[in-house]
Amino acid sequence: MSEAPLVFENVGVAGLNGTGISLEVPAASATAVVGDDVSGVELLGQYALGLDQPPSGRAMVFGEDICQMNRHQALAFRRSVGYLPAGDGLLQNLCLLDNIALPLRYGSDMKEREMDSRIEIMLAMVSLKDAAGLRPAQATEEQCRRAALARALAFDPKLVILEQPFGGLASEASRDLLEIARGGETSGGCRRCVFITAPFMPERLKPRIEHHYRIAKGQLEPYT
Repeated sequence: MSEAPLVFENVGVAGLNGTGISLEVPAASATAVVGDDVSGVELLGQYALGLDQPPSGRAMVFGEDICQMNRHQALAFRRSVGYLPAGDGLLQNLCLLDNIALPLRYGSDMKEREMDSRIEIMLAMVSLKDAAGLRPAQATEEQCRRAALARALAFDPKLVILEQPFGGLASEASRDLLEIARGGETSGGCRRCVFITAPFMPERLKPRIEHHYRIAKGQLEPYT
């Protein structure tokens, strides 16, 4: 069995004319797959998390196929993966702090003091202490994206899936979010495995992403 945290085995998506994607996403590095609106690239993260089932093939996360789990098992397993959906997915009736706290409040057995301490650390990590009380409609796009990333990292996952994380952000903000997602450096590379799907990749970020691919003309291919 592959040791890669995320493996796509002949996974069918709309833009591949039935040929399917086969790709291993290595640990301790960032991997990006880009593609246009009709390529199906935006489905890869959803397949990995079992939010949707591929028409063919399978996506394996830490050697497991979430689509084969029951609902309770799948919900528990997803806590091992950080997920930043396209558009951030924040709840509009909650402030940024409460959005960040949601996974901890409903998915952990932390005591209130432990939870408060963890939330404070996360707010500092994404530079949101001064904006913590804002609701998404009151916050900037960058602040919402930072909050969504903090929520994705609530359980300090080894794998993070980011969908269109940099659209609409300035270069400096995009670079900052990528470094937070990577989780610092080890002797073997970044601390987390990061998998990014997007329509494009900002040029300034490419040197910090070890593996680049694109879906073009029905094929998955290396992309520089």
